Amino acid sequence: MEKLYAYLPQDFVNFVLVTLFALLIGLSQRRIALRREGETTVFGTDRTFTFIGILGYLLYILSPDDFTLFVGGGAVVGLLLATNYLVKQLRHDVYGVTSIVIALITYCLAPIVYTQPSWLSVTVVVAVLMLAEMKHTFTELAQRMNNDEMLTLAKFLAIAGIVLPMLPDKPFVAGVSLTPYSIWLATVVVSGISYFSYLLRRYVFKEAGIMVAGLLGGLYSSTATIIVLARSCKAAAEGEKREYVAAMLMSVAMMFLRFLFLAAIFSRPLLARLYPYLLMMCLLTAATSLVMHLRWRHHTQKGAVEAEETSNPLEFKVALIFALLFVVFTFATHFTYMYFGDSGVNVLSFVSGVSDITPFVLNLFGNVNLGIDDIVRCSLQAMLANVAVNMVYAYLFSGKSRRTARAVFGSFGLVIVLGGGVLAAAWLFT
Repeated sequence: MEKLYAYLPQDFVNFVLVTLFALLIGLSQRRIALRREGETTVFGTDRTFTFIGILGYLLYILSPDDFTLFVGGGAVVGLLLATNYLVKQLRHDVYGVTSIVIALITYCLAPIVYTQPSWLSVTVVVAVLMLAEMKHTFTELAQRMNNDEMLTLAKFLAIAGIVLPMLPDKPFVAGVSLTPYSIWLATVVVSGISYFSYLLRRYVFKEAGIMVAGLLGGLYSSTATIIVLARSCKAAAEGEKREYVAAMLMSVAMMFLRFLFLAAIFSRPLLARLYPYLLMMCLLTAATSLVMHLRWRHHTQKGAVEAEETSNPLEFKVALIFALLFVVFTFATHFTYMYFGDSGVNVLSFVSGVSDITPFVLNLFGNVNLGIDDIVRCSLQAMLANVAVNMVYAYLFSGKSRRTARAVFGSFGLVIVLGGGVLAAAWLFT
C-alpha cells in the first residue's frame, strides 16, 4: 500500500482508504439491520458511517498538530451518539451500545490510517466487520459452554501471564536442563495448543464429519482421538468402517504437524533440521488418509461424530500430569544418557512411544547433552513407535473385525513403512 504514495498524493490515498473502510463498516451495519426485521439497536445506515469517517478525516487533516478540531468533532459526535442512545433506551428499552462504539471507531479511522502501518489499519477494519457479524455465533458459543469453562480459562491466563514470568530459570540438578520455568513453559504451550483444538472440536465442530473429527483431534491428542474413533467404528455400519480408519490416520498426520509447531516454538535451530522429516511424514500420512477417504466415500453415509466428554486440557490435574511426565522423562533421559550413552537414549525413544510421547519429545527439544542430530533421530523414533502403538489401539477398540483389521494394519502399516524410510534418511543424512 505504501507504494501507492510514489504515484498518488498521500492525502488522496488516505482519503480513499478512510472512505472505503467507513463504507464497508456501514454496509455491515446495514446488513445487520436488514437481516433483523425491526432492529432498533443499529445506529445509522451505510451513508451515516461513511460520513462519520469522512468527517473524522477532514477534522484530522485540518489540525494535524494539536488535534483540536478532531477532538472537538469527536466530542460532538459522542454527544449525538449519547443522545441517540438515551432516546433508544427510553422509547425502545434497548441498552445495546455496539453500533455506537463502531461509529466511534469509524470516526477514528483517519488518524489510524495516517499514523499506523497499513496492515494495522486493515486489521482494525477486519476485526470490526467480523465481530459485528458474529454476534449470534458468540451467543450460541456462550450458551453451549460449561459453567466452569471461563473460570478454568481465567485460571490458565493467570498462571501463564502472572505465575510463569515469576518462576526461576535455574536448574534443579547440575547438568540437567530442567528448571521450574522450563517445566511450566512446556505445560503452558502444550496445553494452549490442545485447548485451541479442544474448543474447535467441542463448540465449533461439535457434530463434525468423521474426517474433521480426526483432523482436529490429532492436534489435541492423536492417541485419545484414535480410541474415540475406534469405539465409534465398532458400532458403525460395515461400509463406514474404512472412513473411520482414514480419520484415525488423519489424526496421526496432525500429530506430526503439532510437533512441527512445538519445534518452531522451543528450538529454531532444531526446527531447521527436523522440519523436512516431520513435514514429509505429515504429508505422506495425510495423503494415505485422503486416498482411503476418496476411495471409500461412496460406501459411507454422511454422518457426524459428536464430541465426547474429554478432559479440558487447561484443568489443573491434566496440566499436573503433563508436568510430572515431563520431569520424569527429563530425568530418565539424563540418567540413560549418563550410563548408557546415545544407544540407551535411542532405546528409550522407542519405549516412550507406549505412553504420551509429547513430554518425552519436548524434553529432547531442550536437552543440552544430546546433539541436534541425535535429537532429530530420537524424536522420529518416538513418533514412529507411537504410531505402532496407536495401530494396536485402533485394532483393539474397533471390534477386531476382519475387514477393519485389514484396513487398520494395511494403512497404519504403510505409514510405518514410509516412516521407517524417513527415519532411515534421517540416520543417513544427519
